Amino acid sequence: MKRNRPPRRIKQTPDTLRLVQLATSLSESSSRIEDDFWEKQLTALVMNLIASGAEETLMAALDPLYRETSPAYGSLVSTIEACAETRYAETPDGLDALMIAIPILAWSRFPIPAGAIPTAQLDTIRAHLQANVLASGTKLSLCDRLYSPDQIPQTYIDTAQLMDKVAQAAKHDRDVKIDPKKMAETMSFLSDSRYLIGAIAAPQGAAMFRWQEEGGNHAESTRQWIVQGSDLIRPLLPACALELQPVGAYHAAVLDADRASRPWSLRSAVAFLQTVLNLLPSDLVAVIARFHDDQTEEYRIGLALRQDQTVVHGVVWPLLETEDNNNELSAEIETVLREADITEVIQLSQRFPIEYCDDCGTPLYPSPEGEPAHAELPEEQAGNTQRHLH
Repeated sequence: MKRNRPPRRIKQTPDTLRLVQLATSLSESSSRIEDDFWEKQLTALVMNLIASGAEETLMAALDPLYRETSPAYGSLVSTIEACAETRYAETPDGLDALMIAIPILAWSRFPIPAGAIPTAQLDTIRAHLQANVLASGTKLSLCDRLYSPDQIPQTYIDTAQLMDKVAQAAKHDRDVKIDPKKMAETMSFLSDSRYLIGAIAAPQGAAMFRWQEEGGNHAESTRQWIVQGSDLIRPLLPACALELQPVGAYHAAVLDADRASRPWSLRSAVAFLQTVLNLLPSDLVAVIARFHDDQTEEYRIGLALRQDQTVVHGVVWPLLETEDNNNELSAEIETVLREADITEVIQLSQRFPIEYCDDCGTPLYPSPEGEPAHAELPEEQAGNTQRHLH
């Protein structure tokens, strides 16, 4: 999601200035050969900074470019992500490695599981990935735990450190045991994401994915994986509705999951209210409004009972890092709601300050009256369900 970048006085170091200079030069390049020139220098510097754990230096270069909406920001962030998730062979007979993520969207009235994956199930998942997604001759490692968003790496350095572990395991075609004591606590939401994380290893310069091979087809490989993989993942998420996402490079897969989780959360909220309140979508009113503070902007959607206008649930639709607020987003939200059979959708034109309940810390959502309100299920249903959607 959109990173929170609070304003601060950033100490400019030679490495910070060099990162900005190289990223700017790359963004201004007009040819592939010049791209290669700047990319080699930028990649070498970023790899050195990652190896030394210099997260602050990376962020100090990204922050001003982000605030200035500079084209160099995209050049720098994509290079950092690639350096964190990729390892190239050091010798001609060595292996390239790529960190991958497999997101799963889920919702349930009960806590969504995250934790250990039994060895037998991990072996079966591995076999289907190799049959449907990976190129022939590749090797694979998978972490033996299902990650929640709170548990995936939170920094580029954390990502690179996990990558080193899964890449080494992939080169030996074995899985990775993760120490549960080092995992963050998982927060409980009605709708949330889960992730399988691993790495692919292949001979230097060879295909990693099946669709890179002669006659391969990305759409067909993805379809086969989702059909078969959903049945494999379902036992890990009992009592959950789920939607398996495509396999992808780590950062791209997580970003795609962030994007897909927003409409998923809306549809889940409607389905949840249908289940617990025994009503039709047409019995609900949806209210869309923009909320903001100095660093953050997001949409919040209040779901109210048509009968008495009481807000019974709400969903936050965060902006992704590459997005700016525009009318297309509110139109997209309305489309999702109408596809979920909500017939009355109210778009509020005014922006609201980002506010949370003083007592329980949950977001306030727009009401049909045009005011932020606390979302509350009727008392008889509230005690038996998870209270909030992620």
